[in-house]
Amino acid sequence: MIAIKPTKGHLLVAEPSIIGDVAFNRSVVLLAEHSEAGSVGFILNKVLDFTLKDLVPDLSSNFKIYNGGPVEQDNLYFIHKIPDLIPQSVEIANGIYWGGNFDVVTELINQGLISEKEIRFFLGYSGWDANQLSEELNSHAWIITTNDDTKDIIERPYRSFWKDKMMQLGGEYLLWSNAPENPSYN
Repeated sequence: MIAIKPTKGHLLVAEPSIIGDVAFNRSVVLLAEHSEAGSVGFILNKVLDFTLKDLVPDLSSNFKIYNGGPVEQDNLYFIHKIPDLIPQSVEIANGIYWGGNFDVVTELINQGLISEKEIRFFLGYSGWDANQLSEELNSHAWIITTNDDTKDIIERPYRSFWKDKMMQLGGEYLLWSNAPENPSYN
């Protein structure tokens, strides 16, 4: 397999070897930013037990909330594919955008003009200092892949995401795709 350098818009797929890491076990992370200063991403496949309405009572939405990562878990973040509707959005890559004017987002949600297929909300984010991600990549904690789903990544089913990535990687990863999340269950 050819090594891919981390770039915003790429995916970090947790290696099976990081079993036991509560935050990142079986995670697929979208890199929203990557530079010499560090990296920021959002875990795409860890849904939480509450909805957007639970966090923002003024909203009429039951959109799922995802655990974006272990950093700043008291802050709400979002990615989307509708920059024409949400001012101040920043493009990550391939038609996926990060953030924007939250007041506009709340108006659009309450008017029924945004669906869960267009936006995904996270509590917290995944962050790495300047050399931290490189060190984790060198220790084989992550596999970097391109985002083949491009902007459709937002509507990708979260439950099978990591397993699907293991199957796409093939080879030794095929075995892991069917392994139980907790090896002691085997």
